[in-house]
Order: sequence, then C-alpha cells, then structure tokens
Amino acid sequence: MLPAEWYPQSGVMLTWPHKQTDFASELTRVETVFCTLASIISQYEKVIIGSSDEQHALHIQHLLTQTDCSLHNVNIYHVDSNDSWARDHGPITIIENGEPLLLDFKFNGWGNKYPYNLDDAINSALASQGAFNVALKSLNLVLEGGSIDSDGEGTLLTTTQCLLAETRNPSISKTNIEHQLKQLFGIHRIHWLDYGKLLGDDTDSHIDMLARFINPDTICHMLCENQDDPHALWMRQLQQNLQTLRKADGKPYQLIALPFPDPIYNEQGERLPASYCNFLIINGAVLLPVYGCPQDKQAIDIISNCFTDRDIIPIDCRALIEQHGSLHCITMQFPKGVLADKHC
Repeated sequence: MLPAEWYPQSGVMLTWPHKQTDFASELTRVETVFCTLASIISQYEKVIIGSSDEQHALHIQHLLTQTDCSLHNVNIYHVDSNDSWARDHGPITIIENGEPLLLDFKFNGWGNKYPYNLDDAINSALASQGAFNVALKSLNLVLEGGSIDSDGEGTLLTTTQCLLAETRNPSISKTNIEHQLKQLFGIHRIHWLDYGKLLGDDTDSHIDMLARFINPDTICHMLCENQDDPHALWMRQLQQNLQTLRKADGKPYQLIALPFPDPIYNEQGERLPASYCNFLIINGAVLLPVYGCPQDKQAIDIISNCFTDRDIIPIDCRALIEQHGSLHCITMQFPKGVLADKHC
C-alpha cells in the first residue's frame, strides 16, 4: 500500500543546496528557507539532511544552531547532489505486509532536462550510511515523487502529461505503467488528469502543483479567477476533469478550490510557478507555501479549515520558486519506522 501523506511519519528528508546546485545564485535566501523548514519540522519529527561533504555538513550544522532547530532530531549525511528537489529523487515508501519498504525509482532530471547522476545515487548512498531502518529496493522505472498523490486507500492521482511523457519511460505504454504502479504501490485505481499546467513549471505538470488529496473523500486544487490570466482556462479544465472523478463507492469527490497567487516573475521576466497546492503534511502540522501575495491569507484560511486538527504554518517560498519548485518539492516524508536513530 502507498500511504497517504497524513499517515504517521518518522521524519522528512531535505537535500541541502550548495554552490554547485541550481540555487547557487540565491543560496543565502534559499538556505534561510531550508533552515526555517528544518527548524519547524524538527519540532514535530526527525529531519534527515543530505550534505555534499564534511565541510558542507559543518556549515549546515552551524546554520541550524542559530535557529530554534531541535538538533537531537536532525541527522546529517554526506551525499553529493546536482539539485535539491528531494521530492523527486528521494525514495518513496510503501507498506508491505505491515512493514515499510523504500522504493528507489530511477531519476533522470525530469526527462533529461538537467544533470542528474548525483541525485540518482542519493538514496543508495543514504542507505549505505545507515539512514534507514528498512530495506531499499532499486527499480528501473523512472518516477518522481511529485508526480503522484495517494489517498492511502488504494487510489492514486497523477497527470498524463508527466507519467506518459516520452522523456520518462518511452517504451512503456499507459497500460503497462498502470500495471506496474498497481503492483508496486498495492493500489487499485489510478485517476489520470489530462488537464492543468503552470507557467514556469518544468516538471511536465507534477500533480503536487495542481491537485492534492486532503482526505480520501476530498481533493483540493488550484483555481484561477482572473480571466485575463492564461491559467484561468487551464485551471477550469482541471476543475472539470476533477469533477468527473469518482470514489470507489461511485460518489463524486468533494472539491476545494485554492486561490491563484498574483503573477510572480523573475528578473528575466519569466513567470514563476507559485502554487498553494505544494504544501507538506507532517505530524501535527501542515507547512503551507506563501508568496507575499494578497491571496496568501485566503489560502491559509482554506487550508486551516481543511486540517482543523493540525497547526497551519506559512513558509515564505518566494526564493524557492525562482528555480521552478516550492515547499513540497524540496521535501520527502517517511512513514513511521523508516528512519534510523542518529544525532546531528
């Protein structure tokens, strides 16, 4: 079974940025976001951090000592990286016969768009250093964690644009991919979304930027009300696509629309992919990306109503979207029982 993100967790993985990653040009700003995340998550559960080498590990530890980070909940390992998007190169956990198992899918830089040789080796390097209490199973299928979302009850949400992209698994048909995912994840159904995209998103429409399960009966999704914005059409098509989906009992899902942030551009004038769907659920809290927009408050209110039993913690993610991702994209959660005990 592929657990939902709200399943009890042992911790969250971060791959810390450095001067050889895509965040080099805004490293100080981005490290501030990473420190905030590590500090907050450590109050609720463990954090494992990938550092490029011993010097980098000491640098990270120094930064964290200047925050409210609970260092007894932080484990730092030496695993060099191309980029920092742990959601997509990190292992995906399933529950098999009541025990966690880590699946190490192939990572190819979102369809050979960027260098990926170091990122693709991170999971095996973490395993060899004793980061996990459970086995790591290597697979030949290309799959990124941001491309799927689970209700924890046997249903998977994904997009055809990403999973069927020729640059991922060119020789595998949709039927074949469905069969493999059902076998690997222990799921019964896959909801394929054919619509929805964000300008500036270079993942070929990852689902975690567009629509997410709140619970097995409810899906939240992005919706753009500004008819002068091209996203208005794409998000309306996404909403209509979601309205056709049915739960296992044949009933429609409850759909909750999240607002669309005002357009945000980089210095080159390129639209950046800001999305409130890119939140992270952890034990006792939801970390919500915000972007310094008027819509932030509305998004906070909506997510607060969706997760009444959790703390809602806004995180400024304007630095992250400069490299076309957000909060969920730089994290990977692990269900309870996965992470080994170790101190910073």
